[in-house]
Amino acid sequence: MDMNLKTVLNKDTISLHLKGASKPEIINELLDILVAAGKIQDRDAAHAAIMDREEKMSTGMKHGIAIPHGKSATVKDLVACIGISDAQIDFDTLDKEPCRIFIMTLSPLEKTGPHLQFLAEISLLFKSAEKRAEILKASTPEDIMRILAE
Repeated sequence: MDMNLKTVLNKDTISLHLKGASKPEIINELLDILVAAGKIQDRDAAHAAIMDREEKMSTGMKHGIAIPHGKSATVKDLVACIGISDAQIDFDTLDKEPCRIFIMTLSPLEKTGPHLQFLAEISLLFKSAEKRAEILKASTPEDIMRILAE
């Protein structure tokens, strides 16, 4: 099974107007999306996995993107969601710029392949300034799915 953005995401795991104003709030909101979509059974375990990774090193990347991720026994396969914030959020990024695009992913403890493949695909996708701009302009989850599929 090929793990990529298009197979992992659906309209229930894409949120266009995150309300959180801080890193912990955004992380909680992304977890809520995954729980509501039925992707995570044990929210506390998932939260612990994400925060554990975040404490080792911030997952704030460059170009206004953060990819909070972790590994947990609470998932059998890689799960992911995307959240877009209307506000600029300080996420302790590599380039010190605030973030507006958040992609959370959780993967099972024993499988590294899908996780690495997924992260590689995300980083390729977001090297494109054009794609990033399109994603920020998207008005529906379906728009995001279409942009990712291109």
